[in-house]
Amino acid sequence: MPAASAHADLHGEHGAHPGDPHDRAAQPVVKVVDIAWLEFEKQNIGQAERFARDFGFTTVSRTADELSLRGTWSGAPCILIRRSHRSRFVGPAFRAAGHDDLLRLSRETGRRMYPLGELGGSAIDLTDPSGMSVRVVADITDLPSLPDQHPLTFNFGDKVERFNATQRPPREPARVQRLGHVVIETPRFRENLAWYQEILGMIVSDFLFFPGQRDRGPTMAFIRCDRGSEMADHHTLAMTLGPMSRYVHSAYQVADLDAVAAGGAYLADRGYHHAWGIGRHIQGSQLFDYWRDLDKFMVEHFADGDMFDSTVEAGWAPFTASGLAQWGPPVTRDFLGANPDPELLKGFLSGLKNDNEFDVHRLLGLLKVARS
Repeated sequence: MPAASAHADLHGEHGAHPGDPHDRAAQPVVKVVDIAWLEFEKQNIGQAERFARDFGFTTVSRTADELSLRGTWSGAPCILIRRSHRSRFVGPAFRAAGHDDLLRLSRETGRRMYPLGELGGSAIDLTDPSGMSVRVVADITDLPSLPDQHPLTFNFGDKVERFNATQRPPREPARVQRLGHVVIETPRFRENLAWYQEILGMIVSDFLFFPGQRDRGPTMAFIRCDRGSEMADHHTLAMTLGPMSRYVHSAYQVADLDAVAAGGAYLADRGYHHAWGIGRHIQGSQLFDYWRDLDKFMVEHFADGDMFDSTVEAGWAPFTASGLAQWGPPVTRDFLGANPDPELLKGFLSGLKNDNEFDVHRLLGLLKVARS
């Protein structure tokens, strides 16, 4: 159980009610330690690499059919892309603590462990309750670090750290340091949440609920890895209730606010679609800026996010459009997924017909989010 600490009232006055999901499982199968990479299929590898370079990734390898992208920090690639007849998100890979955890996961799930080839180490392929592919890996070969984009030296009030020098951050691609998190939508929120808690040992940092529907429980969870006393990102995975199982966005850390802003200016100069930002989130606290790649996948530059150890219990708050940021421009329809889209409309209709957690009352709650 989490220890009592000053973290207990970090999030706000809203706490859990009887019948609400717990923020963690008592006896998970394993505890993954980080997100490893994301896997996509895309129609045009060259186009994908061009946006990736402008966004701030470095190419690890490229063939006619595959593209591997990385950040500057030592570790696994951030993104693996395979060429296909259509563009889609395949799923995330999470890193287990070691080979023994992978063996335990194999025994409990009945899934075969196999070698990863050039990536090193081993993996198990799973499927979460919403049907998304989830890979768990261990003992992979870490790429060496690359030259980083160093944060600027700031003068704050009477604390002068920079003198006889000017600030001239270059208008260039932000250098992505690492993959931070992925956000997914699922029509089976509670079942999916329990799976990530019980199978992968992840714990909830914050729950959100639809306005006027607190009695029906949460509809979004920001979920982190349980590293015990070691700090972990506020969320490595975020999950929201919706009519369909789909990718929402993924986030990549850069050095500081100037890297976010100058990197965004570089993307704007090249005509890429800006989705929302710049601002500072509430849950996670990170500085953010959202963009669409050429396949319309939403991606985020972020900096200065919260880090928690395992003692922090879940916070509870209403899910509102105005409550997504502490400051910044009003949230856009694009970010909320409210722009007209035939696939989204088809998903809404399908979600309401199917036997899942997303019903008409939840639809009304979601519409209230966009207006709040």
